[in-house]
Amino acid sequence: MHKRVVITGMGVAAPNGVGLSAFSTAIKNGLSGIRFDPQLAELAFSCQIAGKPEIDDTLAAQYLTALELRGFNSTGILYGLIAGMDAWQDAGLPILQNEEPDWDSGTIFGAGTSGIEKFREAILKIDDKQVRRLGSTAVLQTMASGISAYLGGKLGLGNQVSTNSSACTTGAESILMAYERIKSGQAKRMLAGSASDSGPYIWAGFDAMKVCTFKHNEDPQSGSRPMSASASGFVPGSGAGALLLEDLETALNRGARIYGEILGGHINSGGQRGSGSMTAPNSIAVQRCIRSAISNAGIQSADIDLINGHLTATSKDALEIQNWSEALQRSGKDFPHINSLKSMTGHCLSAAGSIECVASVLQLQEDFIFPNINCEDLHPDISKWVDPECIPQQCISKKLNIIAKASFGFGDVNACLIFKKYNHG
Repeated sequence: MHKRVVITGMGVAAPNGVGLSAFSTAIKNGLSGIRFDPQLAELAFSCQIAGKPEIDDTLAAQYLTALELRGFNSTGILYGLIAGMDAWQDAGLPILQNEEPDWDSGTIFGAGTSGIEKFREAILKIDDKQVRRLGSTAVLQTMASGISAYLGGKLGLGNQVSTNSSACTTGAESILMAYERIKSGQAKRMLAGSASDSGPYIWAGFDAMKVCTFKHNEDPQSGSRPMSASASGFVPGSGAGALLLEDLETALNRGARIYGEILGGHINSGGQRGSGSMTAPNSIAVQRCIRSAISNAGIQSADIDLINGHLTATSKDALEIQNWSEALQRSGKDFPHINSLKSMTGHCLSAAGSIECVASVLQLQEDFIFPNINCEDLHPDISKWVDPECIPQQCISKKLNIIAKASFGFGDVNACLIFKKYNHG
């Protein structure tokens, strides 16, 4: 018998809001977290704007001890600790220093890279003959599973503690993997999410690929323009998002607040065949992923009230809309409302899916649709498929029951989640 899986806690460290309350206020009001980055300008990047969570030493000290902070230099792990530990406590779960691990709780917390700043720092200090002087903290901060290891220790998790990595699909994939573990009865609760480091050593490759915008260095908050005719590439971002997933019975027994329910989802790949490549999606695979997610969730395409898309402000936005329309067999005024958080945060890479899932669940719980900022000039190829009224420019109130959230990543990989409002009783 499959367990029902609900969301009982959330945490976020996003460019436009650190903490659930600040983030919720920002997305409702269309507040951008994209700012001019002097370091990128000094390094002569084409794109000199970025989205980074604003975290000072005082805030960091709430999540890491003074000893842990000594020699600490990993933005991604810090973002993940903030989002993950906040989600745990938001779910009403205590952080205990017990001898016995919590055998029923685990984490799958993804990352694209881990501790690239720490690697750079360590390597600059030594030459090849001194490699043994990398330092005792290098391993913890640079191993791919560093984020889940830190969270596992902070929270005393005794169930599965692991890290996934699937480019921009990482966050959505981690949530689906955690969902499946609870659904099958192998865990009672799982902390799921993803994080992405910030800084030039993460973003330089994308700047070199010329997929980032260079036209808005003087006007950062106008730079990220998903679905816009004047979009000129994505704005690099960073951060972390986390959801505490729990089987329904366990959540009800402890009187937990429930944000929403996960009905199902699907993960697949286009195999870099047909129209797919390392950097471009195979449309057939994208459509199959969406349709399979709907089938797995036991709903119909007509049941979807809102799509929180991947939509990065690149030339592929119109193709994504077309894929949604063909997969759902819905177009024009019949198309669901759709929005892209990246207009306010930039593209947070491996953290994008999890941060956007937090935004999706907030909308579901509070019955609002956050605005698509910087989309006043809708791309004409998109208007062929969708009525402009389905792409709100202002925050709107709307009763929501089901939201579809998708992420697509380098390597021609796809993930789609179906969230549903939890109806008490």
